[in-house]
This record gives sequence, C-alpha cells and structure tokens, in this order.
Amino acid sequence: MELFFLAILILTMAFALGSGFPVAFALPGSAIITISLAALAGEIFAGDSAAYFAQGDAIQWLSAGVTNFRGVYWEVERDTLIAIPLFIFMGIMLQRSKLAEDLLVTMAQMFGPVPGGLGISVVFVGALLAATTGIVGATVVAMGLISLPAMLRNNYSHPIATGTIAASGTLGQIIPPSIVLIILADQLASAVDQASTARKELYKELTGDFLMPSAFDVTSTSAGEMFLGAFIPGLVLVGLYMAFIMVVAILRPSAVPTVRYEGVYDRAFFLKVLITLVPPLALIFLVLGSIITGVATVNQAGAIGAAGALIMGGYRLYEGRPRQYWPAILAIAALVVIAFFAMTYQVNIKNLATPEDVFAATVSVIAVAVLIAALVWSGLRTLRIENTLRMVMIDTAKTTSLVFIILLGAAMLTAAFRAFGGEELVKDFLVGLPGGFWAQFFIVMLVIFVLGFFLDFIEIAVVVVPIVAPILLLDPNANVTAVWLGVMIGLNIQTSFLTPPFGFALFYLRGVADRAVKTISMYKGVIPFISLQLLALVIVGLTPQMVNYLPLRLSLTSETAPPPRNPALQACLEDYVFDVYAEQGGTITAAIDAARGMDLGTLPEDAAAELNEAFEKAAATFDHLAKIEVTEAALASYSEGYRPLHMEVRGIQRRVIDDKAEIKRLETERRRLQRGSEYDDERARMDARIAELKEEITSIEARIPDNWKTERAEFVKLKQAAAAARNLYRRNVDQAYEPVREMIGTIGSAEALQEMEGDLVTLREAIETADFPVVEEALKDFTQRLRQVAATNAITQKLDDARRRIRDAAGSGDRSRMLEEFAAAEAAYANALAWRKTAAAAVLPDLVRYEEAIRDTIGMRQQDRLPRDEALAVAACQSVPPDLTLEF
Repeated sequence: MELFFLAILILTMAFALGSGFPVAFALPGSAIITISLAALAGEIFAGDSAAYFAQGDAIQWLSAGVTNFRGVYWEVERDTLIAIPLFIFMGIMLQRSKLAEDLLVTMAQMFGPVPGGLGISVVFVGALLAATTGIVGATVVAMGLISLPAMLRNNYSHPIATGTIAASGTLGQIIPPSIVLIILADQLASAVDQASTARKELYKELTGDFLMPSAFDVTSTSAGEMFLGAFIPGLVLVGLYMAFIMVVAILRPSAVPTVRYEGVYDRAFFLKVLITLVPPLALIFLVLGSIITGVATVNQAGAIGAAGALIMGGYRLYEGRPRQYWPAILAIAALVVIAFFAMTYQVNIKNLATPEDVFAATVSVIAVAVLIAALVWSGLRTLRIENTLRMVMIDTAKTTSLVFIILLGAAMLTAAFRAFGGEELVKDFLVGLPGGFWAQFFIVMLVIFVLGFFLDFIEIAVVVVPIVAPILLLDPNANVTAVWLGVMIGLNIQTSFLTPPFGFALFYLRGVADRAVKTISMYKGVIPFISLQLLALVIVGLTPQMVNYLPLRLSLTSETAPPPRNPALQACLEDYVFDVYAEQGGTITAAIDAARGMDLGTLPEDAAAELNEAFEKAAATFDHLAKIEVTEAALASYSEGYRPLHMEVRGIQRRVIDDKAEIKRLETERRRLQRGSEYDDERARMDARIAELKEEITSIEARIPDNWKTERAEFVKLKQAAAAARNLYRRNVDQAYEPVREMIGTIGSAEALQEMEGDLVTLREAIETADFPVVEEALKDFTQRLRQVAATNAITQKLDDARRRIRDAAGSGDRSRMLEEFAAAEAAYANALAWRKTAAAAVLPDLVRYEEAIRDTIGMRQQDRLPRDEALAVAACQSVPPDLTLEF
C-alpha cells in the first residue's frame, strides 16, 4: 500500500504542476493530500492511521517538513541562504537601472566590426550579467530586447542570433555568484551528512573496523566552494560559445556578418567603454574576489554586491545631471581609506593601545560614515527617479519569498516521499543498476535533464537533490566530491533550460522576440549550443580537477589551512615529498652527511646524543623510502588480480547488508503492531517476508567464491605491510627533524636568557631580604617568564624547589635552604647561558643550514602550515579523488 500512496503523491504533484497550479503550493499541497488520504484509509481499512506508512504516522510526517526546514535554515551555521535576497537585489538593480543595456550596446559597438563580433559581445555580456545577476529569465529577456533587434538589423542568421542569446542567458545558472549554486550547496551540505554517516556504517559492516579513517570520508561543500568550483567550468563554457561563433564566422561569414560602427573610435568612445565596462567588472571582482581570497563569506559578498549595485544604479539613473558620479567617488575614496588602514594598522576599537591605533580607528570610522552617506545618497536617487528602488525591493521580496516558499514546500514533499518508502525505493533502484556509480549517475542526470523541461531549478534542487545526492556521494568506488556533483547538476539543469520544445530560456526569448523570428529558428539555433553544453558536461565529468582544484587551493593556502600532519593530506603530501627526494636526493644526503660530521662538543652530552640520533634517523629516511616502494609495489601487483574478486564479493555483501536492514525494519514494525487477531494477517505477511529474506541471504552468501577468505587475508596482509612502512617513515622523519628544530630554538634563546640575568640578581636580593609573600610572588612570576624560554626545565625545577622552601623558612626564619636551592638554580642558569652562547657561534650556523636543507622534505610534517608550492601541489593531487574501491 505504501507504493500505492507513493504513486498518488507523484501523480497529484504532476497533475497540479501540469494544470498550471503554482509550484509553491503544488508541492506541499500534494504532500498534505496524500498523507491525509493514507491516514484516513489506514483508519478505515486497518484500524490504524499509521498502517499505510513505511514508518511513523500522519502527524509525524505532516510536521516533518516544517520541522526539518526550521531545523536546517534557522541554524546559525546554515545561514547561506541569506545571500539569496542580496544577490537577487543586485541583479534586479542592475537590470532596472539599465546598466545591463549599456553593457550590451557598448560591447556591440566595440566588437561589431570583427566577423562574428556582435555574437561574441553577446556571449561576453551574457557572462558578465550572469556574474552579476544569476537570474536566467531576466538575462534572456534583457538581451532579447536589446541584442536581438540589433543582430537581426545587421543580417545575422535567425538561428545563430536566437541560439546565442538563449545560451548566453542561461550562463547565470553556472557562473558564480549563482542562486542555483547557493541552493545546491545548501542541499548538498545535508546530503553530505547523510552520505558520511552511511559510508561509515558501510565501512564498519564490510571491514569490521569501527573507525573509518578521516581520509575516506565524504568531502562537504559550501556556497563559496561551489562558486570556486563552477568558476573554471563557466569560463570553459563561455570559451566554447565564443569559439563556435568564430568557427561560424570563418565557415559561414554571411551568417554572422560584421557590424559597422557609425561613430568614431576616439578618446570619448573609449572613455565611454571604460566607464561602462569597468564598474561591473570591479563589482564582480569585489564579490568573487572577496570570496576567493577568504576576505568575506558568501553572505558578506552578497552585501558587497548589493551595495555596489545600488551605487552604480544611483549614478546611471542620474545620467547627464550635475554631480552624477559624486556618490560613487565618495564610496571609492572611503573604501580605499578603509582598505589602507585595515592593511597598515590593527584597527580594533576594543584594543586601542597606541596613539597610532586611535588615529587609524578614528579615520576608519569617518571613512565608514562617508561610505554609508554615499549609499544613502545613491539610495535616495534610485528612490526618487522612476521609483526604481521601491520596485527593485518589491521584486526582490517577491522572488525571495517564492524561493523560500518553494523550499518549505519541497521539504514537506520530500518528507511525504520518505513517509511512503520512496527514498528506499530510489536507493534500491539505483544501487541495483548494473554498471555501478556511472550508471546511477547517468540515470540521475537524465531524470534531472527531463525535469528541467517542466520544473524550475529551485524545485529540482530542493526535491531531487536531497533524494539522490546521498546515494551518489556514498559510493566509495567513485568517491566524487560534493562540489563536483553540484557543478555537474548545475550544468545539466542549464542544458535542459535550452532544450526544445520545453526549455525555459526559449519561452523567455519567444516572449520578447520579433514575430519575424520563427520558433523553429530558435530550436535550430540552440542545438549547437546544447551540443557544446553536453561537451562541457563530458569535459567536466572526465576532469574533476577542473572543479575541485580552486576550492582546495583556497583551503590549503588560507590562514586557516590544516597543518601538514592532517591525516587527509598525508598521501598527496608524501607523493610530493617523494618526488623531491628523487630529484634532490643527492643534495639532501650531502646535507645529512655534513650534519653527522658536526662538532657537537659545545653542547651538553644528552643534547648532543639526541642530535646525533636525529642525524642517523635522517640518514635512514632513504631506507624507509625503499621499503615503502617494495611493499607498495607488491600491493599494487597483487591488487590487479584481486580487484575483480573484491568487487564481486563486496557487491554480494552489500546485498546481504540491505536484506539484513530490511529484516531489522520489519521486525521493528512487527513489534509495534498492536495485539489482537485483526493484525494476524499483517504479522503473517511480515513473518513470510522475513523468512524469504533470510533464505535470500543464505542463497546470496553461497555465491561467495571459496578462495575469498584466503585472497582477502593475503590482500589485508600486504596492505598492512604497506601502511606499516608508511607509518615507520612518518615516525622516523618526525624524530629526525623535531630535535633539530628544538635545538635551534634552544640555542637561539641565548639572548632572551641573557636579558633575564638582571632579574635573577634582583630576585636573589628579594630572597635574602624581602617578606616571604613577596618572595613567593617574585619567584612565581620569574619562573613563569622563564618557562617561555626554550629548554629551561632544569632551571625552573630548582626555582620550584626554592619556592617550596618558603614555608619552612617562614616558620623558622632560616633562609639558608631556600638560598641553597636558588644557588643551584643560578648555577643551572649560568651553565645553560654559557653553552648556548658558545653553541651560537660554533654549532648554530651549520645547524640552521642543515634545517633549511631538510625542512621541506624530512621536516615537512612538523611545519605549522604547508609552504605555498607544497600547498599547490597537494591541491592539484587532491583535486583528483582517490580510488577507494579496495578500502571498503
């Protein structure tokens, strides 16, 4: 019966959408109607309103959507959707203030004389508008109204003209900052949580280990990472569009003729180009650049974009009037001042320590006030001129409300889908497909492509993605990242928006196109661009590093980058370091030999022994590398023949796991059934199904080959040997480098130790004459400061002994024992200072040179953060997801 009501849910939703009922109400309405019908039927025919639900009852599922929506979007950590109204405001303001029109006209005048130049300018401006609006309908309509008449007037082929405009208008789906990417990132964040939990459970079931290594976990995503991931694919798409137009210009110049500019290319023209082009580019740079550099979050970048659009709209609407650019000039000047003082001083009003800090804070506050004044001034202009600001705010409120109502409705629909076992049904279908992950992925992308004919991107993102994304992200064989999956879905939705006969972009363009342009011409025009979209999908699918590299690069080069010892970085970091060993092994070996020949006679015996041991471990590094090479070569050789067996058995075991989970669910439901003869048939049905599943498990397990255990044991043995070799290497290099770094710090602390000599003399005087409470406080303070200096434990221990004698001295008045302990501390201090000063001249220079020679290889794991070159290499390595097939 659950499947019956699941079918009712889908058919009700399809009928409501097909009849033109608003999506925002069709989604939750379908859920409420179906859940109510199921509860009513259960009460009438089974005596239990929860009888026809896969689990739970009607009240639980009716409230689940709202509860989940509130739980997700009201959390402080999940505030990404706040950026949506900000980016919507930015896009609508740029549209209504005619800045988009200026861009199109100016670029057409500039590139028109080039064959195909008008089409190229349309693509270029479409990309710019996409990066500033992210709203497909608005972009297509704007370019259709402005560019299409100009292209037709200059004898452009109708299919080429309409195809270029429709394709360029959909770039807002994928080029950041895109609302699609924000919503996809939010949905994928929840999907990652589910996939991560399921992958850990799968790892435990298959391997028997309770803890899965963090390097095997599913990588999460955020809106900022989605923006970065989509940046290069978006540029590739723009490049493909432009290349196509150039090819057409060469092969069929009559289809994309040159457009003569009637004016003169003089200083005034290029000044106009500068004024028209630079502000939008600067706004894009500020919005995306602030995210990429980590200066601002997505929400803060959205606020930057909204403020920038307001200022630009203020001077564009005021065109031709006195003081047109004054608010913009004030805003730019204020931003320059703020940026200068932020980079030059520590501007923190709560911590003003010096007169310079006070001056910087004062000037910064004034600059902020000027910036606010410029924003208010621009806002008043946009409000007074054609009531633009009010209309923009109304459109923003409408669009934002629509987005969030759809999100709420989709949450309710998804809850209803799960109530009738739809999620498990989809999972079983996808997992049961032959071909593994790529077959599943193809089916999901095909479904999304078809849904793109009928549903807007918001409905697809919030209805389909939460159901299928956890299944795709779970698969360790593919091990795709959430960023890559989100970008692929975004590209796919963009493609469906172009595809006739239902593509939304075609409807938008048809609404503003001249009657002379036939609909069939539009369909012909978009076909080459659809092919380019599919080509882009293939390119991005086959080169995941195109998506993954920028987010990883930003993460690994930021101030909050994980340290080199992070387990998730080890494989890629060691690949880089091993390559350096191969290239510079002779240099590193020479540095180690030179270190082993150092005269360490000026150091204490224990310190010298520790350093000599570190040098020997450094020399042993290459032995460990050889052992790693041997063990991993043996593992790789064995894995080639073992892989098919592993995949076959793991497939069988996954089916067993699924059947056991189904048995567990049925047994739980059976226990929940009320007592009474009216439920005997239901119990019998469940018992029969449980027995059937147990027989199926026995039958499936019998298919496991007889050699599985021995082959698996040999593989595990080889894998453990390879892992042990890596661990021994890591332990060895840590022990080879850490004593060297510590000794450099110890010897280098001679100056700091010397500066405390006067305090030590003062402290002796206090011990000899001062009151005991004063002596205790002085000893405590000096000891704490001394502990900040490297390797002073021998001194501080004597000082602690002296402090412990204070109570005895206070009782007897005899300070001799206390002075004896303090004298021992003074002797330890003098000894430490003496050998450090000697070693600073005799040992330190050679030790520093040695440390520099091994820092980025043997000592890499001990660094606080990855150097830039290493970070870039690790980012490039991790951008290609590792194959985890044999790890599960």
